Amino acid sequence: MHPEVLAMLRVAVVASPPVSMFNLAIPELLFNKVEIDGRPGYEVVICAPDPGSVPTTGTLGLHVPHGLEVMRAADTVIVAGTGEPFSPHPRVLDALREAADAGVRIASLCTGAFSLAQAGLLKGRKATTYWAHADELRRRHPDIEVQGDVLYAQDGQFLTSSGYAAGIDLCLHVIRTDYGAAVANTVARLALVAPVRPGGQTQFIQTPLPPERGTVCADTRGWAMRNLDKPLTLTDLARHAGVSVRTLTRRFHAESGVSPLQWLLHQRIERAKELLETTTLPMDQVATACGLGTADSLRTHLTRRTGLTPSAYRAQFSRHGTGAGAVTSSLA
Repeated sequence: MHPEVLAMLRVAVVASPPVSMFNLAIPELLFNKVEIDGRPGYEVVICAPDPGSVPTTGTLGLHVPHGLEVMRAADTVIVAGTGEPFSPHPRVLDALREAADAGVRIASLCTGAFSLAQAGLLKGRKATTYWAHADELRRRHPDIEVQGDVLYAQDGQFLTSSGYAAGIDLCLHVIRTDYGAAVANTVARLALVAPVRPGGQTQFIQTPLPPERGTVCADTRGWAMRNLDKPLTLTDLARHAGVSVRTLTRRFHAESGVSPLQWLLHQRIERAKELLETTTLPMDQVATACGLGTADSLRTHLTRRTGLTPSAYRAQFSRHGTGAGAVTSSLA
């Protein structure tokens, strides 16, 4: 949809009781804080099958003033996770089918995938959900290709995420799809979450980065992010961390789910995408700035990851010179 988005996009978030307050907070936190040229990039509206007081999975009370009719004006519909995923509300299912028929992008967070499945939207498609319920999703819907080991999955207009913080990754992916890597990465940095992580499914992403599970190597990861333009080696990373290469590799994999060099390559490619979108730097300077060395190396890695050459990626996603102006985001 980017680089030119002419109107504010509307996101309808469905709160199916008892709704997860954590799930419900993620879209508002991320989408509502995106600004393009000083204007909101999104309008987020929470809705429920029965407006008013909506039960939650915790002790907090929730009042939702809007009914499901707001989904008809939405560009994206997100079904938040619920404590009762196996019996979705019939009106939610009908509204989801109507939105799907209208071509609306539909996503689920955590156990919300069961609503999409029950509505028949995921038949023959790839999908995921909270890992503890992945087997149940397979059992109830054997016609779905359940991917239980990814952060999120996209198949056509439908997106599903696994549990908890993976919903952040899915929402950042949507922001990136709409407004580009620079906006999504800015939101991620300001939200103090990991940079945009691929979920492992769409044509522009192939290898997911699992959720980070520790902080021992956090300082070294931050240092590496600030020095991507340098030819960092395993020895450099280990020296910064004050450990041996073997210890670094073991700890890094335990925390990040990938080897240090796999993580580093992923960050270099993400930086290259951002530079291609937001600058007019020549390809050799982009390659140098993100640490990929040469224009040929940049071309090889970007084509392998996205299916596009650097020039094709810039032509499709560049925000420079499109009239979009400076992109700003805040999470204050």
